[in-house]
Amino acid sequence: MATAVAHQVYIGIGSNLGKKKDNFLEALDRLAKLPDTKILKESSLYESEPLGDSQDWYVNGAIEIETKFKPEMLLKKFKNIERAMGRKKVKKRWGARIIDLDILLYDALVMKKKNLHIPHPEMPNRKFVLIPLSEIAPQVIHPELGVTISELLVNVKDDQKIHLFHP
Repeated sequence: MATAVAHQVYIGIGSNLGKKKDNFLEALDRLAKLPDTKILKESSLYESEPLGDSQDWYVNGAIEIETKFKPEMLLKKFKNIERAMGRKKVKKRWGARIIDLDILLYDALVMKKKNLHIPHPEMPNRKFVLIPLSEIAPQVIHPELGVTISELLVNVKDDQKIHLFHP
């Protein structure tokens, strides 16, 4: 039986409820405990102003992992972590959440399914995603747009306030 190949995956992590930094660190701990998964790089933590109706600023960051999980199973694992940490299903887009785990990039895969789009469709439009991602993966190429994460960041049209997180 052949062993599964490890995949390079970039994940966006965010929290804007409760002890946001603690939520972020708990999510990292839970991700590190997934079988056949290893955290390779972590960005700094950033604080970004909220989108939509939420009033609380977010703590955001990005990580690079190596995993043997296929995209759909990885998403399922992320949803399990979110639920275990107390995330509730929200009807409002961009609502407040205790933790949010998003697959940003998965190898050079392009996938469009009902519940999973890779690369993450909002990534090129969001400084709170591109700043931490460019810190750990500046030269990685967006598989649909053919430009680096650094180039996306330079050209992003987002006036959202974001700065390094200082608790």
